[in-house]
This record gives sequence, C-alpha cells and structure tokens, in this order.
Amino acid sequence: MDPQLGSANQFKETWKHTLLLSFQSLGVIYGQLSTAPLYVFGTMNAEDIKSEETVYELFSCIFWTINIISLLKYAFIVLRADDNGEGGTFALYSLLCRHAKVGLLPNDTSANEVMHYETGSPFKIKVESRARRAIEKHKSSHYLMLFLALFGSCMTIGVGVLTPALSVYSVSSGVQRSMSDMAHLYVPVPTASAILVCLFTLQHYGTHKIGFIFAPIIVIWLIFIGGGGIYNIFHWNKQIIHAVSPMYMYRFVKNIEIKSWRSLGSIVLCVAGSEAMFADLGHFRKKSIKITFVCLIYPVLVLCYAGQAAYISKNLHAADFNHLSESIPPLSLLASVVGSQATITASFSIINQCLALGCFPRVKVIHTSDKIHGQVYIPDINWLLMVLSLAVTIGFHDIMRIGSATGLAVISGMLVTTCLMSLVIALYWEKNLFESVCCLIFFGSIEVMYVSACMLNFHKGAWYLVVLLALSLTVMLSWHYGTKKKLEFDLQNKVSAEWLTDISPGLGVTRVPGIGFIYTDIVTGIPAFFSHFITNLPAFHQVLIFVSFKSLPMPYVPASRRYLIGRVGPKDLKIYRCVVRYGYCDPIRDTDNFEEQIISSIGEFITMEENEFESLNSSEGRMVVVGKPPADGSALIPLNETNSDEESVSLVSNIETQLAPMVADAVESGLGSVMRKKVRFMLPAKSPKMRASVRDELQELIDARESGTAYFLGQVHLAVRDGSDVLKRLLIMTYAFCDKNCREPPVALNIPHAALVEVGMVCCI
Repeated sequence: MDPQLGSANQFKETWKHTLLLSFQSLGVIYGQLSTAPLYVFGTMNAEDIKSEETVYELFSCIFWTINIISLLKYAFIVLRADDNGEGGTFALYSLLCRHAKVGLLPNDTSANEVMHYETGSPFKIKVESRARRAIEKHKSSHYLMLFLALFGSCMTIGVGVLTPALSVYSVSSGVQRSMSDMAHLYVPVPTASAILVCLFTLQHYGTHKIGFIFAPIIVIWLIFIGGGGIYNIFHWNKQIIHAVSPMYMYRFVKNIEIKSWRSLGSIVLCVAGSEAMFADLGHFRKKSIKITFVCLIYPVLVLCYAGQAAYISKNLHAADFNHLSESIPPLSLLASVVGSQATITASFSIINQCLALGCFPRVKVIHTSDKIHGQVYIPDINWLLMVLSLAVTIGFHDIMRIGSATGLAVISGMLVTTCLMSLVIALYWEKNLFESVCCLIFFGSIEVMYVSACMLNFHKGAWYLVVLLALSLTVMLSWHYGTKKKLEFDLQNKVSAEWLTDISPGLGVTRVPGIGFIYTDIVTGIPAFFSHFITNLPAFHQVLIFVSFKSLPMPYVPASRRYLIGRVGPKDLKIYRCVVRYGYCDPIRDTDNFEEQIISSIGEFITMEENEFESLNSSEGRMVVVGKPPADGSALIPLNETNSDEESVSLVSNIETQLAPMVADAVESGLGSVMRKKVRFMLPAKSPKMRASVRDELQELIDARESGTAYFLGQVHLAVRDGSDVLKRLLIMTYAFCDKNCREPPVALNIPHAALVEVGMVCCI
C-alpha cells in the first residue's frame, strides 16, 4: 500500500474485525460461489452424460478449474494486486495508469504536474524498464488497456444482470418439480420475478446490513451442501474421490467432441463468483476474503461437487441432475437469492470507479459505511439491473439459455483480469517479462478454451450478453469521448489570467459583494464560459474562487492532501484557485459542507502564504497543499447554524439589478428558499504572529461569505459537424442523450439551484 495515502478506507484491523468481515463476506461475496452447485450440472444436457466414466471426467474438470482459477489465480495472486484496498478491472487499470504513462482518462495534460504533485510521491512514475518504454511508446497499447478495462467492467455488469436470473429461476424450476402434486399452483417465472424484485429492493440497506442478514443463510446452506456431499459420496459412490486425479481431465480433453466441448460452458459456472472476490474487495478486506475461501468455501465446494458427481454416476437416467433445489426447496430459494448478491455488489463497485474516472454518466452514489468507504449503493443502477434481470427471466425462462449467457460473461471478465494482471506483474510489481508471459499463457489459455466452449452456445442465449455488452460499452465509450472533447474545447478556448486584469478597465467591470464559485474542468487560466460571461455582463464578485475537480487513478486521497490552493492574478484582485483532487472511491462531490471546506482551506492558504510551506510552482504561481490547520490557531474558526439560500438568491439578484435583466433567465427557475446548514466564520483571537495584512484579507473573505454565495457553471453542448462519419455521430448522439437524462451537474455538485448561474456554449466536433 502506498504509504502517503493514509487511505480513508483503513481502520485498525484486529482478528475480531477479520472474523466479523469473514462472516459478512459469506452473505455478500461467496453467495454465488456457494450456490453455483444449483445449476452447474443442471445446465448440462443429460443426453451428453452417457457413462460413469464421463461423470468422473466432468468432476475432474470441475475440481481442477476451481483449483486453478478460484484458488490459485484469485485467492493467491490477483488479491495481492489490490489498489489500496480496492479491486476489480478498473483497480488494475488505475495501477497501470499511476505507475506507467498509459492513462487516457480525461485530464488537463498541460497541468499534469499540478494534479500529480506529492512529496515522496505515491504518484511518482517508477524507474523505466524495457517493457514500460515499449508500452508507453505505442499509443495503440494505451487504447487497448482502456478498452480492456471498460470491457471487463461491462462483463461485471453483465454478470450482475444474468446471475440473479439464473440463480433464482433455476431454483424456482427445481421447486416446481419437487411439488409435483401442486405443480399447477406453482409457476416458476412469476415466482422468480417476485423474488428478484424483493432482492433488489433490499439493496438500499447497504453491504453491512445485507451481510448480516444473508450470512446465516449461507452458513446453513454450506452445512447442507457439505453434509449432503459427504452423504452422497459414501452412499452412492466412494470411488468418485479418485476423479481428483488430473488424468481424468486429460482423458476428457483427449476425447473431446462438439457435444462434450459444450459441457465446458456449464463447467465454467463452478467458478462464477470468483471474480467477485476481487471486485468486492473494497467492501471487505483481503485477509478476511482469503481466510473464508481457503478454510471454508473451497473444501465445502469440493465435497458438494464430489457428492453430486457420485449421485449422478449411479443415476445416469434421471430426468435432470438439479437435485439440490428439490431437497429442501425453501432453503434453496433463500440461498439462490443470496447467491445473486455478490454480482450486484460488484456492479455497484465497478460503476463507482468508472464514474469517478470519467467513463460513466453521472449517477448518485450512496456510501453505506463510514468505516469502509468502498461499500456503496447506486439507486439508479440497482433499478436498471432489476429491470434487465427481470427481462432475462421472463424472456428466456430457460435455465440452459440463461446459463449460456452467464458462463460467457463470467469467463470473459476473468480473461480481461488475466490480461491486465500480466501487465501489472511486469509494470507494477516489476517482475521479469518471463513471469508476466507465463501468467498470461497459463491462465489465458485455460480461459480462452472456456470462452470458445461458451461461444458454441451463442445461439442458445449467449447473444443476449453481446447485446448487453454493445449497449453498455457504447455508453461508456461515448461518455469518455464526450468528456474528453469538452475538456479539449475548454483548453483550446481558455484565456490567461492576465486577460482578466487587462480587460477589466476597458469594460468597466464592477465588483459586487459576495463570493463567486466558478466550477471548471481546467486547472490553469480562465475558462471560456466565464470570459464569455464577463464580456457580456461586466461584473464579478468581491471574491472569486475557481474550483476544479480532478480525479486521480487511485481509490482515496486523504483530506490533508486533497486541496491545492493558489492565486489567480495580483493579490489585490482576491481571486483564488482551488484544485480538489479525489480518488475513484472518494465521496467528495456529495458532501454537504463542501463549500465551507473550500473557504476554510483558502483561509488556511492566506495564513500560510508568506511562510515556509509545502508548495508547487505552477504556471500561475505557487499552489499550496492545505488540509492541516496551523498549530498556532491562526485559521478561521467555523460557527455552525441553519440558514436558507435567500442570501445567495439576493446576491445573484444583485448582479441582475446592477447590470442587465439578461441574468434573470439564468436564475429565475429556482428562486425559492431552501433550508441548508450554513457555516459562518470568525477570526481567531489577536495573535502577534498574524500580520495585519493577513488579518485584513481574512476579514474580507469572511465579509464576502456573509454577503452570500453565487455559483457559475459552464454548460458546453456538443454538436456534430456536417460531413462527420457515422461513428462520431453515434458517440456524440449517445453522449448528448446520456447527458440530458442522467443526473444534472448542479445536483451532482450539490449546488443550490436558487444561487446558480449557468452559461451555455456550443462545441462543434
């Protein structure tokens, strides 16, 4: 873990915490792995299992697939590649971005040194190697890595859609067969649909509560399948234990044919949920996940599959092999519900990462834990997953079709993880190229074999995954492309800080009381929308603060390293710049006291400015890393109280009255009074260490805060030029649709509409 980060995701971990998290992980992470026996043999065609020898070969394939992929790859290798406690394909990609120059995510490259400045740099690029130089040199490899990260994220979302449908419907069908006397009263599809609705409705309780609710169910389920496996082995066929020999797997591969090759598409479902061990890492801890799998989940699964194989080997002519769901129907139904939780949680985690790194439309993210910040709930995505999962259940109502699509999604996501992992071994762990290639060939060849088997079932349901992939990947690529083009437009049309001072006398610019927050994506210069505003309405506030949010390819940025404060122009202009750096798991944009944090940081900057402090010389002057209040008590003192936004409204109206009615259209939509917590500030007691000029500037900041606050936000609308190619039109149209229908920027930034001035501009591409 990077020593400087001091991740907000950390708390003192004792054995008590580890055991507690291990228990919770049973109900969240291991539900899918534990319930996979419900449908692994159930999705196979009974006609393809012709002899006892075939059953031995199938069990051997299952045993070694779990050993190689779940145990060796994920539990012992991939879990070590966490990004400061976060997992998933985007965590691997962020490691590569941070430790090699391969990032393509939207950022102001002209101010890159501002974004990645740190002492003892956790952002520092490692010593160059031959492999790193080769990858950095070829731009196509950068695009390939981003595509792999987005592709893997889409596969995780696809599993989040398909697994709930597969788990619940497979059990519902088994329950119908076990209730032969009342089968006419029990219909699988409506029952499965009702259970799915209940499952997704529970998600708002968060990982912590859901883990405690679901964990006891999985514990009982593990006892049931483990005990049942032991019983089946001794009752039906003790010789099944010999099938753990890899010779049986070798015979299966040696005598392979099209029908038996298709069976691999079902076998791969035995490791469905292994990716969740890594993707859900931010919700738990590495130690708790590994201990639970090695000591409990792995041995129980081996016993369960061995028991199933023993039963099938002596009942080859059974109607189907999904006997687990028929044994104890209520427990099977409950376990199937829990089995879907891991994929839903992983979908929330991966979308939260994509969102922060500029690759997903704005959605509301709710952090459900104050100790483990990786535990998130995204309402919009939750309901979308529910609708898509219901569509699969109702549309396919066939376990084999749903299983084909799920198997392809599971193994495709694993293949992406293998590709990125091999790069992490070479570029981040700095192992030799031979180890990296061995990892890629060994795990990649096995996973490619399973992908080919799943593709044979493309017409039987796997096509749905391809459609889902095309839609989600188009949205992600479009959002990334549109965000990048907007930033390029801002960078090309920005003006220098000197422009503001040079043009002010000629335009007769008026300064009005109050503070103006100008939200912009650039970290140097004056944004084009604000220069456009000043040119048409020559006025700005007594204090101006340019605020920029910049995502770093890491999960958390501690509060003490988050804010970079500097000046724009001469000191007497009272114009400041605040760069807010945040990680892909930080809830920085949704905090209610964000405005007060910025003002407090600027007060700290004013106090420290003339002293020796940690700073960075940017193109506009020195920028200070703030976040630690001065030890001498010279910082601003906050005083909490509740107030409304009427002061902010009157401040915006101030400009309106003094200048032109043109501003009315920008603010008339939200002139209602909204009650919000307001923090007032006061100066500290007189200190001989504080200079008079510093005290005067702090007092001006306080007076401006008391006069009210206004917010300026630029809205750049993308338009396609005539003659543009079809791909560009598709990307821009998709981006425009998402931008119009997703969460609005003022809401995402917690800006009160009553005090907001939006300035629109059109960018033709």
